[in-house]
Amino acid sequence: MSQETRKFEAEVAQVLHLVTHSLYSHKEIFLRELISNASDACDKLRFEALADPSLTDGDADLRIQVTWDPEARTISVRDNGIGMSREEVVANIGTIASSGTRRYLEALSGEQKADARLIGQFGVGFYSAFVVADKVTVITRRAGQPAVAGVRWESDGKGEYTLEDTNVSERGTTVVLHLKADEDEFLKPWTLRGAITKYSDHVAFPIRMPAEKDGKPDPTEWTTVNSASALWSRAKSEITDEEYQNFYKALGHDFNDALAWTHNRVEGNQSFTTLLYVPEQPPFDLMMGGRDERKGLKLYIKRVFIMDAAEELLPNYLRFVRGVVDADDLPLNVSREILQHNRQLEQIKARCVKGVLDLLERIARDEPEKFATFLTGFGNTLKEGIVEDTANRERIAKLLRFASTKGDGPAKTVSLDDYIGRMAVGQDTIWYVTADSYAAAAGSPQLEALKAKDIEVLLMSDRVDEWMLGYLTEYCGKRLRNVAKGEFPLDEADKAKQEAAAEAAKPLLERTKALLGDRVKEVRVSARLTDSPSCLALADFDLAPHLARLLREAGQDVPDAKPVLELNPDHALVKRLANETDDTKAADLAGLLFEQAEITAGAQLADPAGFVQRMNRVLLG
Repeated sequence: MSQETRKFEAEVAQVLHLVTHSLYSHKEIFLRELISNASDACDKLRFEALADPSLTDGDADLRIQVTWDPEARTISVRDNGIGMSREEVVANIGTIASSGTRRYLEALSGEQKADARLIGQFGVGFYSAFVVADKVTVITRRAGQPAVAGVRWESDGKGEYTLEDTNVSERGTTVVLHLKADEDEFLKPWTLRGAITKYSDHVAFPIRMPAEKDGKPDPTEWTTVNSASALWSRAKSEITDEEYQNFYKALGHDFNDALAWTHNRVEGNQSFTTLLYVPEQPPFDLMMGGRDERKGLKLYIKRVFIMDAAEELLPNYLRFVRGVVDADDLPLNVSREILQHNRQLEQIKARCVKGVLDLLERIARDEPEKFATFLTGFGNTLKEGIVEDTANRERIAKLLRFASTKGDGPAKTVSLDDYIGRMAVGQDTIWYVTADSYAAAAGSPQLEALKAKDIEVLLMSDRVDEWMLGYLTEYCGKRLRNVAKGEFPLDEADKAKQEAAAEAAKPLLERTKALLGDRVKEVRVSARLTDSPSCLALADFDLAPHLARLLREAGQDVPDAKPVLELNPDHALVKRLANETDDTKAADLAGLLFEQAEITAGAQLADPAGFVQRMNRVLLG
């Protein structure tokens, strides 16, 4: 096929525009990204060569070469890894297949001077080349294909690229950066060496640079710049915190430091090494495409890269974890399908989960401020584990934190253990309320009776809470109960008062039920209320109104469940309804009491205009 010119996919063009116009700091990050891509290419060739040794084509010495040309003003990064076919070039460079790309674009557009740490979170590391280059050329040939199957890709980053078939004598990929006029610093070999040492020293393949002679590269003599040893295979005592952090940044394509990490070697019937990191901040697409496209851990077998592992090594709720797992004794010729059902792999997965939970427990115990940072970024993701990981449900629940009626605002959270430690003698229930905001939870009328008795209530306002609590029904032998659901528990004395109040209010209850008709299942005297006139009470397994509303807004089919309306007969509005002889006015009052209860429960009013008209009629007398 002859040369052709193509337009970038729309979002790639936007990314390129923002990269070339907005990313000014940390320019040397481009070298880390290109070397990481080269390392991945070598890893993939080494794995594919296990099944087809001919792919190495007599050149099994995998390496990465970085060179510069002061006259042509270019930098070249070459690897002899797997290479790319024409179709793969179009797919990998002409398209960004990331669900979070639009969020990435919005984040970049929203800052006058965006930071290069965003690069890589959306698979756009290659495009960082345009931070320093005004033209990029890629010359590549896939392993196993003939020399005539080579491809030349070139672009100035302004919306189009050219593709051309070309002869490439050796497999692999060469990326040539034609530097911008003001980027001369990257034509100095010591600048390149410094960036390689800083960001890519851990790369398991040798990164070589030519010797310098009269200010120019000498291709007859090459030196290895990096240590070329897998960092995770070294003893922990030999690795500095800086080395751990640099490894994380290259592994996770993150410019921020990791929040924490754990490095362990397991010996025995099954031997393997894990190096697991918890990031400081979540990527933009963690809650979007993150559940389906996870590449948090890299699986190696005897330092041979096997795959970017997803559910094989970590469950969904720990998808934010980054790191490597290097096993000694998994069979090297297993396919991905066999890996998914491999018993040894399940044991490694269990140890990975244990390692992460051990790390989080240590941070929670010893570094509460750091743990608060973790919860801000990943608390909701961790809550998914209550549903997904029954074996570790209690451990996960121990890590969760919630606002409370005994706390001081939404920032002052407590653990379930804190709550249990403050329980009154004889209390066997952990009380909570769910709502769609902290203010709505704290102001919920269902709390009134418990607050009057000085019983603590957890205030839960995250969207996942109601779903999670359907599975977290008990903790340390204590039942968790929603204050708005089920019959309110009363001692004998309170029960007698309640029955007397219900008997006295019987005509009011019957009249109100008749006025509201099938809008409610039942009307009864409330044991929950002390100050408010009305509230809704739900059956134990009914969806909270605010969650039902959110699900309907998301297009879910949610069955209608008629709530119970509870009234406080001592409240002036309820007394007014009891004494109202005009049926029309009584209907307005009953409707308002029900709609007030719906609003405080987070439900969506079926007839907002009718509510306003009723309110106006009552206000005007």
